[in-house]
Amino acid sequence: MTLNVVITGSTEGIGLGLAAEFASRGHNVAICSRSADKLESALAKLAAQPGKTVGRICDVADVTAVQALWDNAKETFGEIDIWINNAGLARTVWPILEVPQGEVETMLRTNMLGTINGCRVAANGMRAQGQGKLFNMLGGGSSGEYFPGLGIYGTTKRGLDYFTDALGKELADCDVIIGKIRPGMVITEAVIREAREKPEAFEKSRATMNKLVDRVDTVAPYLVDGILATQKSGTMVRWLNGGKIAMRMTKGLFVKRPDQFEPFGL
Repeated sequence: MTLNVVITGSTEGIGLGLAAEFASRGHNVAICSRSADKLESALAKLAAQPGKTVGRICDVADVTAVQALWDNAKETFGEIDIWINNAGLARTVWPILEVPQGEVETMLRTNMLGTINGCRVAANGMRAQGQGKLFNMLGGGSSGEYFPGLGIYGTTKRGLDYFTDALGKELADCDVIIGKIRPGMVITEAVIREAREKPEAFEKSRATMNKLVDRVDTVAPYLVDGILATQKSGTMVRWLNGGKIAMRMTKGLFVKRPDQFEPFGL
């Protein structure tokens, strides 16, 4: 059965990886970005896939734009079966007191307000149509763990973990499934950008990160499998779990993993 999927923040990184994986399986996908150039580039990359892909400019912090994203996808595909709130910004090169105010506000608007907007629009639409799956992308800090540089970003993701649980409880009496995604440590354009901005900090954590990071094309198929298999609210689709972390760290004591960053010029 062909499904109709909407993914926010989906012109690069894990969002584009998910879009490509869904489209490669023949599903229809609507992507979005604030950048027209990135949107055009992503659509060109997805054009060869069997699933139909469409794109739209959308700032998720603008609820009117999010509603237009839903309306356009519904008009194009019919019912929306899966909505993934992936749009997010991670600026992790500063301690809390040194994060530029503009970066703080952009992270809050994109990660928190943008996801809340997406949930409210998609959940209302799915209740009206009688079904659907809605997933929020979590990340470092969402379980309460601390990492240097993630003070603001982790706070947004911690808040979204609570918000997702709350939404699932409020929608427990309807056929809208609310789930979470934790992709683990994935090498994306954002990770590469921050490593180049703060090479000293990156080199300090490089050895540990090298044991845990993965590439988008490794993680995306696993996440899509989990999303498609999810049948109840509260499900966490998680790539890098505690057992996998422990296994990799232990293995790293005896076998050196090939450097995962060198192919990206780091």
